[in-house]
Amino acid sequence: METLKKEAIDAISKLPESADADDIMYRIYVIDKIKKGQEAVKEGKVISVESLKEEMKSW
Repeated sequence: METLKKEAIDAISKLPESADADDIMYRIYVIDKIKKGQEAVKEGKVISVESLKEEMKSW
């Protein structure tokens, strides 16, 4: 498994030279959220589509 640091460096290196600090921070933020989502799935911390649809009715 690739470390977060290596993933961040790789993602940043793929950004255009015109990228600003917000672009870099957003890219790292997305990587972090994806990793946390993958961990949640591995730990079974998910809900079914049906449960989500029911929850959305109250929005």
